[in-house]
Amino acid sequence: MSAPTRSQVLGLYTTMLRTSRTFASYNFRNYFIRRTKEKFREHANETNPAKVSELYQDGMKELEVLRRAAVVNRLYEGPKLVVEKERLGRAAGLGGGGAGMEASVGGAGQPTGA
Repeated sequence: MSAPTRSQVLGLYTTMLRTSRTFASYNFRNYFIRRTKEKFREHANETNPAKVSELYQDGMKELEVLRRAAVVNRLYEGPKLVVEKERLGRAAGLGGGGAGMEASVGGAGQPTGA
């Protein structure tokens, strides 16, 4: 078999990242995104066509496993973690420095003007 083209390798990379983003679990999702990026960076400078072909085939097999694992993970989705929940200020498109009540008039340490 001939070595895969650059576009085929990049296609595999983007598909693996896209599949990794479908995990319902925050920890699994971030782990597989990070792992995919690390794996591809590790072998980015590989020039041996036989090795590139072998890595590509391994990646294709891993993609199939990743797809199945993502489906199972979504079937048993738990509640969202605190780090996943969007804050009201971000969701509404409001700016601000995240000071909250402390910065509002009458908040902690803020003069009331009286």
